[in-house]
Amino acid sequence: MQRSLCTLILFVALTFAGCEAGDEFGIARGPADLLTRAERSDYLETSRHAEVIEFLETVVRMDDRMSLTTFGFTNEARAIPLVTVAQGMADRSPAAIRESGKLVLYLQGNIHGGEVEGKEALQILLREIASGQHDSWFNDMILLVAPVYNADGNDAVGLNNRPGQNGPAGGMGQRPNAQGLDLNRDHMKLNSPEARSVARLVGDYAPHVTMDLHTTNGTNHAYFVTYSPPLHPNTDPAIISLLRDRLLPDVTETIRDKHGMNFYYYGNAGGSGGGGGAPGGRANLPRWSTFDSRPRFNNNYLGLRNRIAILSEAFAYASFEDRIAATLYFVQETVDWAEAHAGEIRAAVEIAETRPLVGTQLSVRNRIALTHPEPVDILMGAVETRYNAAGRPYNNRLDVLTPTPMWEYGSFESTEDETVPAAYIIPPVQQLQPVLDRLESHGVPMRTLDASRTMVVESFRIDSTSVAAQPFQGVNERTLWGAWVEGEQEIPARTIIISMDGPHARLAFYLLEPRADDGFTDWAILDRWIDGDGAFPILRSHTPIL
Repeated sequence: MQRSLCTLILFVALTFAGCEAGDEFGIARGPADLLTRAERSDYLETSRHAEVIEFLETVVRMDDRMSLTTFGFTNEARAIPLVTVAQGMADRSPAAIRESGKLVLYLQGNIHGGEVEGKEALQILLREIASGQHDSWFNDMILLVAPVYNADGNDAVGLNNRPGQNGPAGGMGQRPNAQGLDLNRDHMKLNSPEARSVARLVGDYAPHVTMDLHTTNGTNHAYFVTYSPPLHPNTDPAIISLLRDRLLPDVTETIRDKHGMNFYYYGNAGGSGGGGGAPGGRANLPRWSTFDSRPRFNNNYLGLRNRIAILSEAFAYASFEDRIAATLYFVQETVDWAEAHAGEIRAAVEIAETRPLVGTQLSVRNRIALTHPEPVDILMGAVETRYNAAGRPYNNRLDVLTPTPMWEYGSFESTEDETVPAAYIIPPVQQLQPVLDRLESHGVPMRTLDASRTMVVESFRIDSTSVAAQPFQGVNERTLWGAWVEGEQEIPARTIIISMDGPHARLAFYLLEPRADDGFTDWAILDRWIDGDGAFPILRSHTPIL
């Protein structure tokens, strides 16, 4: 059956079914020749990769502040497009942008191919910019916009992807990339070309603020968008303070006042108990719990790279049109806030980049923690089951809002620390090349020892190890137990030295520490060495290696 006929059937059926009406929070449409596929289909369909490229080519021709490039290629050789919006810059190379002195924001959609609101919202945002809106942003800011990051997953469209989601009824992409990898679990191990590309982008362009745009199902809450700052406890306090105390509360209030939409920190309701010795029945109130602190996730990874990193999760059971609108509002108001508070953002990033870490304690393992000493009111909602034109059920958000007191578990605390050394030492053996390749992609500076020398170092003596029985993302994760032991060793020429006195230190620490729950050891990247003689190959020194 031809797609146009399918679209007509879907349109008629869904109109009578009341699906995806989404008119309460509708967004203004652009010129007839510059609509996204979502808009053209009345929100029954979503854009394919080729359509996004065509849209971007068109919008870039409308605005000489814009240029279209790519920052990588997918496993199936699709270009990952990047639109740069920079005023008064003929040279928009990464180096020129990095050294411009302007505030740089990176906006990313579609890391999961079926979570398509960000992709559509970012196209609309670029159309608005090209039409003359938001001009003041570009006096002192540069936008980097990547609407379709998981391009392979985006085009693997199926009607059964993301069951229960409220549209688009014409299907959406798949969660993983073409390798079957969840790209939002790949930021540390870098086993996909997409993750390697975004890791390099962060180093090349050095954005101050990043937004990663998703869709979430789960708890039937009443929020159109839930969000998260970086959750890892090793994130610099200046980053966390700016997000939790300033940016996110301000943007939340603005969107509620302007658009009537409630936003809050990401979480799911479940379990009970909290607050220690809370009086009465409060100790048994339900919990509102966030997800995971590990830096395999985009916002947590970028937090360890000293970025103002924001996760956005549109509610899957709101209509497709409303999800696009809510995501667009979140991006617009965040960029507005960044424009008005550019100095605060620069200061927070600079503090994080320059804070000395050598000799301090950082976490290698942690647990979820209570965010507030008192319960908070979480806005709970409701959904009803409806059926689309193909007879498949989906959940439709109802206009219900029930404040419910809960203990909020929205942060993490360390359960095991290690001291940050002055340097890590990687011996010059071929088996460790995968480590060096990944460190380079992560932007971690390395230098080579030009002559052998004897020095006092620490080596990690392995007491025991375990390997997960089932693979996750194609890897049987490994855990080591043991202790660092100091001794004198001869360090050969061509040894790789990683000094820990730069902005890369938080990330390098977590990649290289053997007990880190999301580092190279966990992801089995060192297995070929560890399985050989049981020794951990990477050494460390608490004295700078000059």
